[in-house]
Amino acid sequence: MRIVHPKPAEPPQSWRERLQALRNVPPLLRMVWDTSPMLSVCTLVLRALASLFPIATLWVSKLILDLVVRTLRHQPADRSLIWKLLALEFLLAIGSDTIGRFITLVDSLLGDRFTNHVSIRLMQHATSLDLVSFEDPVFYDKMERVRRQTTARLGMLASLAGMGQQLLTLISLLSAVIFYYPWLLVLLLAAMIPVFLGETRFAMLNYSILFRYTPERRELDYLRYLGASNESAKEVKIFGLGDYLSDRSRRLFERFYTENKRLAIRRAVHGTVINVVPTGAYYGAYALIVVRALAGALTVGDLTLMVGAFSRARNIMEGLVSGLVGVSEQALFIKDLFDFFETTPAITSPPNA
Repeated sequence: MRIVHPKPAEPPQSWRERLQALRNVPPLLRMVWDTSPMLSVCTLVLRALASLFPIATLWVSKLILDLVVRTLRHQPADRSLIWKLLALEFLLAIGSDTIGRFITLVDSLLGDRFTNHVSIRLMQHATSLDLVSFEDPVFYDKMERVRRQTTARLGMLASLAGMGQQLLTLISLLSAVIFYYPWLLVLLLAAMIPVFLGETRFAMLNYSILFRYTPERRELDYLRYLGASNESAKEVKIFGLGDYLSDRSRRLFERFYTENKRLAIRRAVHGTVINVVPTGAYYGAYALIVVRALAGALTVGDLTLMVGAFSRARNIMEGLVSGLVGVSEQALFIKDLFDFFETTPAITSPPNA
């Protein structure tokens, strides 16, 4: 009897294979929508509103500063407008905090329902498979990765939602930058490319380690169960297996830890060096903005708006790069999830049997 399994997956190595893993993101989003359309719409609307608050706050601050400077220079200015704008900024701060709390609430509810939805689907699909499927080590390793990563999908969903909100915020902030100096946007985008490529490479290496060590991690779980379970305590003591189980667990852990530590050190050193590029680009642009302000081309309010928008845009772009790297890494585990769902039993019952 031949079991119908998807082709055994290997850790993706080429950029094409890495990008193909992202194809699993839309099906995952459809699963989220199926979990609760109402909560999905709520989080989208709330995040869209939240993305507008940063640029609105910066713009109001610019107007306040310009009015204050005009007042100090004894130029015509509506002083009452200053207080109205200050009250408006206060309301924006309250509104931003309120929407943020509602986003946390909705995401928590949606995450709980999604975890339950995926877990039930996993159990239902596992029940539909032949018993011999579970004797296939390739299939069993895949199922183990899926089982371990079920709750981790919440982090990915939060990252995707946060990236969507950050992208809308970035667009609104860059609209202010483009209004004054469009070329600054090109400089900032170009500076982030090396960071993205480097982080993506190390994310793939990290997945490769987790992929290769799936059997060892499963063995570690089994050894921990044998060594610290009331069901096996009697046999462990009778046959004197305690030291063997401990030594075997220690050797497996050290192998995994050593390789993971080596990669973590390389990633930290590489990230420190490559981060000089976007940091240098940011402060170079910052210096040019200051020069333009000293030349009288920008008001104090304009300078505050530009610096604030540019600084936040840079931080958001770094966050988007990190988020995209994390999503591309998690997309590989999503591939395991959908590969598991594609596994079909060799023997099926007739529809009306």
